[in-house]
Parts: sequence; C-alpha cells; structure tokens
Amino acid sequence: MQELRQSALDLLAESSVSNKTEGVQALYQSWQSEKLSLDTKLELSTSLILPGRPEKPILVSPLTVEKRSMRTVEGRAVLIHALTHIEFNAINLALDAVWRFANMPRDYYADWLKVAAEESYHFNLLNAYLQTMHYQYGDFSGHNSLWEMAERTQEDVLARIALVPRTMEARGLDAGPLLRNKFAQIGDIDATAILDIILRDEISHVAIGNTWFNWLCQQRGLEPIACYETLAKKYQAPSLRKPFNLDARRKAGFTEAELALL
Repeated sequence: MQELRQSALDLLAESSVSNKTEGVQALYQSWQSEKLSLDTKLELSTSLILPGRPEKPILVSPLTVEKRSMRTVEGRAVLIHALTHIEFNAINLALDAVWRFANMPRDYYADWLKVAAEESYHFNLLNAYLQTMHYQYGDFSGHNSLWEMAERTQEDVLARIALVPRTMEARGLDAGPLLRNKFAQIGDIDATAILDIILRDEISHVAIGNTWFNWLCQQRGLEPIACYETLAKKYQAPSLRKPFNLDARRKAGFTEAELALL
C-alpha cells in the first residue's frame, strides 16, 4: 500500500505543475478512500532538490517582482500571477509539512494533506483565470520568501508551524480582502469570487497552524506568546504590517492577547 509521507515527498520533488497539482488531488482522494498507509515514525531523507518547480517563473527579489497598474489587463494579470505563485508555494509548504516531520499525531498529517489539496485547487482556479487573460503561470517573475522561511525552519516543527502558517500565510488574511476589493471596484466578478474562496479556505489553514502550534507548546511546556516571540527573533520572521484583518484572525484561532500585541 502506498505510504502517505513518502508520497508527499515524491510530489514535493515533482517539477511539473500539472503532475504536482493532479498528484496532490489524487493523493488526497486516496487518503479519503483509506487507500494509503501512514507511518508517523518513518525517518525520511532525500538527495533530491526541493521543492521541484518548473523552469519558469524566474525567481527574483521581492523588491523586483513586476508591478503594473490594475487599469490594464497586463496589470491585473501580474497581480493574479503573484497570487498563483503564492498558491504554488503553499502546495509545496503543505507537502513539506507532511513528509518532513516524524512522530506527530495522525491528524497532523491529515490536516496538512487537506491543506495541500485545497492550495492545489486555489492554484488551478487562479491559473485557469490567468489563461482567460491570455497569460499563464510562469509568464512573470516570482519571489521565494515563503520557501526560504521553510528552509530556515526545517529542523523544528514548532518553528515551522509558528513562522509559516501563523506568520507568512496569516499575512494573506490581512491582504486578501484589500485585493478582493480592488477587483470588485473594477467590476471583475470572476476574480472577486476566486478571492472569496481563497480567503475562506485560508482562514481554516491558519486555524490548523494555530491548533498545532498550541498543541506543540503544550507538549513542550511552553507559553505560546513568549515562545512565538523567541522564534520570531531567532528565525528573523518578517514584521507584520497594518492593516490587520482582526475578524479573520479571530476566526483562525488567534487569541485576544495575541491580537492585542499586533
């Protein structure tokens, strides 16, 4: 029987966009149909280059990623492409969370596989919409800051959960409504609907991050707020910028004490 964590590693190393997204969906369906085994104690390693990615987009500094006016089709395509790239990275991040960290509860692996499947769905929605604008994923540049944080936290599941879903991805809860409103203001109903779906699902993804962060803190006898501050300094997490979507963050499980510190 196919093993979940080894399969997640294989998909993470896959460089074909279509093979990766279709493979994630198939893996999730197999898990739901109870056609996969799970060895939580399996210590995996690989000599493969991770993550597998296509030749394009070319990766550049976040400061040099293309920016265009939303008054043009190209400008809107650049923004949709940036979101598509974030979702591609999010697939890889969820797969990495599944294979890399052993000795976690069964529900941990089920949660991150579900996240990978939903990020794959988001990617396909955005990439299909990009194609209606006569562009496709890879036509513009992208940056690698999400994966760079994943690499910095690869030795400790607590640091990974604290600084990727609860920090990097939680920024999407703040930025998502602002982007959605920009598309709504220009009457782009299709883009607005896609962003509504993504925001809805991202709240649950950040909530999963909060669940496992708090579980790990409890297991290690750590106070969550102090622990987070220590990890943020150690791994040089980006500072968070206003405005904050406090309602979405509450729904995602951040406490009032955590929100007050923002």
